[in-house]
Amino acid sequence: MQQAAKSTAVLAGLGVLLLLAALWGWRAATEPFPGKAETRRCVTTPVAAGAKVFPAQVLVSIYNASERNGLAGQTMDLFVDAGFAEGDSGNAPADSEVGTAAIWTDTPTSPDVLLVASRLGPEVEIVRREGRGIGVMVLVGDGFSELVKGDRRVVAEDDGRICSPPVG
Repeated sequence: MQQAAKSTAVLAGLGVLLLLAALWGWRAATEPFPGKAETRRCVTTPVAAGAKVFPAQVLVSIYNASERNGLAGQTMDLFVDAGFAEGDSGNAPADSEVGTAAIWTDTPTSPDVLLVASRLGPEVEIVRREGRGIGVMVLVGDGFSELVKGDRRVVAEDDGRICSPPVG
């Protein structure tokens, strides 16, 4: 009789564990999925004077100020192929008058701006103006055709901050 009591107690304990596991499984299976996590596309990165800034550290947004369809996307592809990180792209604001290329920025001597400008050639105009989008805001006009060789890196002359893509 003692053996039967032990077997009954073990089976009862296993039954309780099975019931708890089933309840936990049901709760987990009927719980809603977590929402999509917001990923940041731009991380403000401090740059010390004398530090080198490379294309992979620079986020570029391209806007079409020309009559040519798809120029912003084509230019973005050129920048990405050159190692820059992809920001926003689209049409430039209606009041944009750009011959070849322009950069709108609040920090015209920032190393990320200078690095991007070096790839746009000597005719690029750097305008102190509030930009939209993320990173360095480039506007391309009807006179733009391709990137030039430009600098492989720029050394920061002063302490500052740049918009970099998130790591990892």
